[in-house]
Amino acid sequence: MVILGIDPGYAIVGYGILRYDKKRFTILDYGAVTTPAGMDFPQRLLEIYQDLSFLFQKYQPEVMSIEKLFFNTNKKTAVDVAQARGVILLAAKNNGADVCEYTPLQVKQSVVGYGRAEKKQVQEMTRQILGLSAVPKPDDTADALALALCHAHSSNSAITRIK
Repeated sequence: MVILGIDPGYAIVGYGILRYDKKRFTILDYGAVTTPAGMDFPQRLLEIYQDLSFLFQKYQPEVMSIEKLFFNTNKKTAVDVAQARGVILLAAKNNGADVCEYTPLQVKQSVVGYGRAEKKQVQEMTRQILGLSAVPKPDDTADALALALCHAHSSNSAITRIK
């Protein structure tokens, strides 16, 4: 199974693409889609969509694992992230991938074994599980790889699927 993990945003969209086969992980690619702050917002959304569509076409993941959106105190940021997330979901569905959502608590529990783990603990465990020499940067990329790992560990649960 090929899994695309996504940490959604509009300035930085972290991604991590893993092949999961019989409890063995192979890293296919990871990185971040970035858009500059001064760019027109609709153009930023278009760039995110186009870059992710390219990744879907190149790696053909069967599923995209994405962090569930939670609201913070900055409503403008939450709305902008929600718009970017919508574009990301559209790219997944337009390229035939299933979509599974996970909360930060679920990711921590799946990767570290403890739902209240610190971000650095999740990043370090992700590095160890995948056999990387260093934690991927930016943090959004490490988070995306953790989301892909979470799906691999949770993929038998149909409750997380969006239809």
